[in-house]
Amino acid sequence: MQKAHDLKEYREEVGQALDNEFLRKAMDNFARAYPQGRAKAFAGMDAAALIAEIAEAKDESVSHMEELYQEFKKNAEAAGVKVHRARTAAEANEIIADIAREENCKNIVKSKSMTAEETLLNHHLEAEGLQVTETDLGEWIIQLRHEGPTHMVMPAIHLSRDQVAGLFSQVTGSNQPNEVEKLVKVARRELRQRYVDADMGISGANFCLADSGAIGLVTNEGNARLVTTLPRVHVALAGLEKLTPSLHDALRVLKALPRNATGQAITSYVTWIKGQSECKAAEDNKKSYHIVFLDNGRTAMSKDPLFKEVLRCIRCGACANVCPVYRMVGGHQYGHIYIGAIGLILTYFFHGRDKAKNLVKNCINCQACKAVCAAGIDLPRMIKEVLARIQDEEGHELESRLLSKAMSNRRFFHGLLRSARYAQKMFGTKTSADHKGKYQRHLPMLLSKEHGFREIPKLADTPFRDKFPKLREKVEHPRYVVGLFGGCAEDFLYPEHLESGMETFKGQRVDVRYPMSQTCCGLPLMMMGETTTERDVAKQNIRAFDPAELDYIICHCPSCASHLKGYPNLFKNDPEWHLLAQRFADKVIDYSSFVQEELEMGKEHFEQGGPRAAYHSPCHLCRGMGVHEAPRKLLGTGGYDYVEMKEEEVCCGFGGTYSVKFPRISSQILKTKLDHIEESGADLLVTDCPGCVMQIRGGLDKRGSKVKVRHMSEALAERKKPGGGHP
Repeated sequence: MQKAHDLKEYREEVGQALDNEFLRKAMDNFARAYPQGRAKAFAGMDAAALIAEIAEAKDESVSHMEELYQEFKKNAEAAGVKVHRARTAAEANEIIADIAREENCKNIVKSKSMTAEETLLNHHLEAEGLQVTETDLGEWIIQLRHEGPTHMVMPAIHLSRDQVAGLFSQVTGSNQPNEVEKLVKVARRELRQRYVDADMGISGANFCLADSGAIGLVTNEGNARLVTTLPRVHVALAGLEKLTPSLHDALRVLKALPRNATGQAITSYVTWIKGQSECKAAEDNKKSYHIVFLDNGRTAMSKDPLFKEVLRCIRCGACANVCPVYRMVGGHQYGHIYIGAIGLILTYFFHGRDKAKNLVKNCINCQACKAVCAAGIDLPRMIKEVLARIQDEEGHELESRLLSKAMSNRRFFHGLLRSARYAQKMFGTKTSADHKGKYQRHLPMLLSKEHGFREIPKLADTPFRDKFPKLREKVEHPRYVVGLFGGCAEDFLYPEHLESGMETFKGQRVDVRYPMSQTCCGLPLMMMGETTTERDVAKQNIRAFDPAELDYIICHCPSCASHLKGYPNLFKNDPEWHLLAQRFADKVIDYSSFVQEELEMGKEHFEQGGPRAAYHSPCHLCRGMGVHEAPRKLLGTGGYDYVEMKEEEVCCGFGGTYSVKFPRISSQILKTKLDHIEESGADLLVTDCPGCVMQIRGGLDKRGSKVKVRHMSEALAERKKPGGGHP
């Protein structure tokens, strides 16, 4: 749970997690195994179509949540169930405590429920003098350790067998071996009597079927069936978003839930409960059965045009499984109660901005969570919207305000970048043969020792915009008229990437234009929660390019391209600008896709027999733009011997301003990436993003690695044959 008062304290807590070698290893092992398991589980299925169906159905349910509740209540009560509704977490806890008092219950067994974690139900019931025992193995372990879950589906994933054996030895008073099978038997033996002694069983609910009043439970252990059948009282606690029209809708979600959560085709147990059942322990031979629906802001969220999408979540936890930050620090530092990307959002709504304000800054915006979400939730966008709301509520930080002020005026902003060329001279440049003139010698004091994990490049002596007039060639009868979008990094840091791109265009009858009034794409502003200025710079760029005169707007930076593609989302409430933004976004394309799919350059244009080259796929290219094959095909076309490396589409740890805010996490993610690059045996690492070039090249050079790094445009230009143009 989050206790840090400010970002400094939060970073210290994150640092402790990074120092926990077992936690890192456990998270890493799971992160490596999960993608293969998930892919195998979805093999032969149209996962994208299923996700779209789930999203549409959940949206429909959320928009009729009140009607579904009334229908469920009528049908459940007709079957002898008492239905309660709680406005808040405290009210839900009190309702359940009242049920325990009225039913004269003392001993409670509980199966896994994130909703009960949300309300801190155990704390409340134990304060009322009730004995509560978690019966899910992972939940029981963390209950004994007096800590919260570190994953929504696998709450004790952060612990080793030795730690569990030591814990069980304390509980049983005798030494227990660290063998999984024997530890499971210990838990089974210790918990069996708790079931027998229990008066009340508390469960969650994965589904609440309105047309029948039944609930559905999806579990991997038999404990939920014991919890819901043995005690004479059963209480199910569920969020209102679990309401669904019918079994058909629930089964649709069930196709995706276990596959997305753990890579299983189906869980060990799927249980459906409808109405009161026979119970010999009860005086009237019938179980007392209650369902408590928790609102806790869900109704208000269902009416929010943006955040109602969050209520689609099916609690599979996959957004944590693929998150590079979660992989490094685990759930205790990457959530409050709910963890992972969805946890960063829900913490704000369910537990307040004080708990969420530091968490939401710890998103690297790699889009992996969005790509894997079984309900198609745009999680990265929601996280940045939460950050913007918190900034608006608490006041914008100084660095955020300064960035916003500078970027709002293009001339001023570019003037700063030009001036920085001279300011950087006070830090000197590296003088060694390999690094001469490329890197800063000293880091500014602003960047502490934690940023020393990579070399920092110096700004270019001449930005691309100043070179362009001399580089542009007159093209007769062009095949394509294109506008180049430079972006800050390509224009002022790596102009050679754009120059190389123009070199590859030579002879292809491409008429290139570079509108000088273009400015930053606005992504750094989104990352800082500065949405007003983000829209302002978007308008500046839309004005700078005239889509009617251009066939394409080409980006050498996928982060810029992906953000430009998202411009229409910034103007959803402004029809005039939304139309203009859509016209602009429709013309945006990344460099590799343009060369591979539009220019269709072949091997005859490039010298063959080149070195072995690995490829790092930038997050915003493979997930933001959905481009996977074009760059890899280009390497072969360009004469390189493409060698596959591990986790090509996993983030390198840059994330723009993220690597400045969280350098220790950034460096650890980078370390894994560099290890994979060197293990591949490649001589060259090629990528499409200037940010990735900066991160990976800086890291490899800091290591003294022999592997060189090139942007795709550089890699192609270096092997392009002279002449050989398009007829």
